Amino acid sequence: MHATSKQSEPSTVTVIGGGVSGMSAACALAEAGYRVQLVERRGYLGGRASSYLHPGVDEVIDNCQHVLFGCCTNLIGFYKRIGVEKKIHWTKEMTMIEPGGRRSKLGPSLLPAPLHGLPKLLSAHAFTRADKLALARAFSAILKFDPRVPSTESLSAWLIRNNQTPGAIERFWRLVIASALNADLDAIAVPYAAKVIRELFMNSAEAGKMGMSSVPLSELYAGAARFLRDKGAELHLNTNVESAEWDEEVSQWTINTRTGTLVSEFLIIALPFEAMQKLLPHMPPAPHGEELARKVDRFEHWPICSVHLWFDREITDLPHAVLLDREIHWMYNKSVLQPWRKHKGSYLELVQSASRKFATLERQQAIDQALSELAEFFPVIKEAHLEKAALIKEIRATFGVPPGIDGVRPPTAAPWPNCLLAGDWVSTGWPSTMESAARSGHLAADALCASRIEDFRFLEPDLKPQGLMKLIAR
Repeated sequence: MHATSKQSEPSTVTVIGGGVSGMSAACALAEAGYRVQLVERRGYLGGRASSYLHPGVDEVIDNCQHVLFGCCTNLIGFYKRIGVEKKIHWTKEMTMIEPGGRRSKLGPSLLPAPLHGLPKLLSAHAFTRADKLALARAFSAILKFDPRVPSTESLSAWLIRNNQTPGAIERFWRLVIASALNADLDAIAVPYAAKVIRELFMNSAEAGKMGMSSVPLSELYAGAARFLRDKGAELHLNTNVESAEWDEEVSQWTINTRTGTLVSEFLIIALPFEAMQKLLPHMPPAPHGEELARKVDRFEHWPICSVHLWFDREITDLPHAVLLDREIHWMYNKSVLQPWRKHKGSYLELVQSASRKFATLERQQAIDQALSELAEFFPVIKEAHLEKAALIKEIRATFGVPPGIDGVRPPTAAPWPNCLLAGDWVSTGWPSTMESAARSGHLAADALCASRIEDFRFLEPDLKPQGLMKLIAR
């Protein structure tokens, strides 16, 4: 970003995009005293993390189940800023269920990191002795892994090289890690898998705790709208940006929308990569504009599907579970996680990630398959009455993280003057997550503030490794 002189009057900044990255940048800058204009093409904030009234079931549902972890320091910082941090349900245990119903639990013990998860892993029925030895070998290798060294190796190749058993691959690497990164094993760069392992299972028990919203996502992010309005920011919803122009003489951006124009000294483009592709031809010529376009073209989507089921009775008291050896991967018990719904039976959300095949199924096919598989884990399903069901396909849920993706993730600085980029796909060091999005927003806010308000810094530091990891971590 081109530096500007410090001014006594607050500058105006336009943020294009009301997803997590745009909201985190806008809220940070509003707190810093900027006059913020947040532009969103939809009628609500949240982007891919939103909810809506589904007409087919007459229920408010999320477009996809979103989770966070204790290591998501910037997302948690954003939640604290907008006052919604208490609307997160936290848990430190993960229940794995095999077809037939046998359960295993993963979670922390009193041992120091990175050994804190070892007792429950060793006692887990889901893994054979050979599987556990293979996982121990892999974890030891990850302790020696230097993420600063570029790697073109895929996770599948790395697993073969590190002698992982079929059980370890299917029940841990494919289900837990590939599912978290939402891609096939051969389409994941090893550094991203290593980061997930270290953050969730090694650095500390606090880093690995799992959080889920206890309210619909749109209600959660309504806190951002309230915060911005309280700070005097302008929200332009249902506003589609068509182009942007830069006036060098007056150092000012003009943002053209279908309903009018906005002007500001600064511009932050916080769009998903596919929306950035559409906007790029309508941005001013810039020395590195074509290079950015080439980078954006390298990104690829991966879908996430969710099946929502309402039953006439309780199916399980578990808040969530990992379902092994089947197409459906995760179960979220919304009746437990969101008790305000007061549904007399059970409302379950089943999530299938990292599979383009499932995303091609017709509605009834997907629901029937989900019901059939769910009954293998919870036999009471066979006696329960299904009251209603919905299938949600988020085709553009995440971007892929294949080997080489770091070389095309752009920095926060944009090719144009007084302009910055944000979005989970920019260079944050994180995969396609809400944490990456929030982090990118804070990086953009910091870069803008650095030119005129040195006291404001919004990027939250990572959680420090604990226990023995303080000596091991690089």
